[in-house]
Amino acid sequence: MSGELLSLLVAVMWTFTALFAEVASKRMGTLVLNVWRMLITIVLLGIVLWWTCGKPYPMYASPEVWKWFLASGFMGFVFGDYCLFNAYIVMGSRFGQLFMTLASPFAAIAAWLMMGETMGGLALLGMVVTLAGIGISIMGKDEAGSRHLKLPRKGILLGIGAGLGQGVGLVLSKQGLVHYAANIPTEATDVAAMMPFAGTQIRAIMGLIGFGATLIFLRKWRKMLCFFTDLKGAAAAMGAILLGPFFGVSLSLMAVGMTNAGIAQTLMSLTPVLILWPSRLMFGTKVSLQEVVGAVIAVAGASLFFI
Repeated sequence: MSGELLSLLVAVMWTFTALFAEVASKRMGTLVLNVWRMLITIVLLGIVLWWTCGKPYPMYASPEVWKWFLASGFMGFVFGDYCLFNAYIVMGSRFGQLFMTLASPFAAIAAWLMMGETMGGLALLGMVVTLAGIGISIMGKDEAGSRHLKLPRKGILLGIGAGLGQGVGLVLSKQGLVHYAANIPTEATDVAAMMPFAGTQIRAIMGLIGFGATLIFLRKWRKMLCFFTDLKGAAAAMGAILLGPFFGVSLSLMAVGMTNAGIAQTLMSLTPVLILWPSRLMFGTKVSLQEVVGAVIAVAGASLFFI
C-alpha cells in the first residue's frame, strides 16, 4: 500500500474514531471515557514497546523529555480532548472535527511563540481560509433572513479549546522528541524508531492522571463500572481507542515515512469532510451544501500549513 492510500486510511480511521467517541461520550460521559481511553492506551503502547524495545516503558527518557511530553499530554489530552469530547456531546462529532482544523493555525502560533519559527505568507493565508471555512459552516439564516450562529456558544468555545489543545500539544511533543532523540544512544535504533510511541505513552500517563484525579475529586469513580455494564458504550469506546491513539497513530507515522510529509498530513486532515456522510447515516443529521463547502474550505486552509 502506498503512503497516500495509507494516509487516506488514517483519515477514515479518525473519522470513525470521532463517531465512536461521540456515542461513547453520550453514554458514559467524557471523564469516564477518557480515563478508560488513557488506561487502555498506556497498556497497549506498553505491549508495543515491550515487543519492539524489550521494555514496556519509554527507555532513555530523561526528566527533560518527561517534562515536555507531560506538558503536551496536559494540553493535548487533558485540556484538548476534554473540550473535544464535550463538543461532541454539545454539537456532534462532525462540527467537533470541523473545529479541529484550528489545530494547524494554533500550532503555527505556538511554534512562533515558543520556538521562534517564522510564519510565511502561506501560513497566514491558511489561517484566514480555515477561519472562513468554519465561519461558512456555522452560520445560518433565520426566517427573516438575518444571519446567526446555528451552534450553541458553549459548543463553539469547546471546539476552539479542542483545536488549541491539539495545536499546542503538537508543538510541545515536537520539543519532547528533539530532547528525546538527543538522549538515545546511536546504537539503540529500535528505541529511536519507537520514540513517537514512547512519547504518546507519556502523554497518556498525564491524561490518566488528569482525568483520573478529576473523576476522584468529583466522586464519580464508581461510574467507571459502566464500562462493564453498558456493552454498547464499551464497544464504542474500544472502537475510539483502537482506531484513534493506537492504530491511527501507528499508521499515520508509517504514512509520513512512506510519502511526502505534507501530502500525508493533508490527506489525513480530510476527516471534517469524510465525516459528513457517515454522521448522517449514524445519527440522521442533515448536512447542508453550505456545511459541505465550509468544511472543504476549512480543510483546504489547514492543508496550506503543510505545503
